[in-house]
Amino acid sequence: MNALKERYRKDIVPALMKELDLNNVMQVPNLEKVVLNIGVGEALDDSKALDAAVKDVEAITGQKPVITRAKKSIANFKLREGRQIGIKVTLRGEKMWSLVDRLLNIALPRVRDFRGVSAKSFDGRGNYTLGLREQLIFPEIDFDSIDKIRGMEITFVTSAKNDEHGTALLTHLGMPFRKV
Repeated sequence: MNALKERYRKDIVPALMKELDLNNVMQVPNLEKVVLNIGVGEALDDSKALDAAVKDVEAITGQKPVITRAKKSIANFKLREGRQIGIKVTLRGEKMWSLVDRLLNIALPRVRDFRGVSAKSFDGRGNYTLGLREQLIFPEIDFDSIDKIRGMEITFVTSAKNDEHGTALLTHLGMPFRKV
């Protein structure tokens, strides 16, 4: 079992029950899934860009990503419906806990001039989206083998009812929120 998952079950669940004044263990918010998303706009011109992004995400997550397609045509962006424009991976279970552990303990401290992540990126239902500027912060990515620095979004989908419960869960897991 992953160390973060074990710590969640043994330490964080009782602490959250006490902090949020919950009566039942089943009311405690937990992490349901983590979705990693990369928009590859340059794939319209260069088809190899999508392959390179897929290779990077496979190295980071250990899972093959799904290629997303454009839903609508947009003339100003020279985009046609059905063209491949991004990739996403949904992680659950052990792979999810492993990625969250590596993100919080290894990758985020490697960000240049890191002062914490914004606490304003909650969606109102307890889900949090974190934007990263480059994939190089993950140790699995070889600096010499990448063709371009790409940003990505990581969405933490929780079972929390509101943002306060989601904030409490992610804070206990070790998310370094920026001090106000």
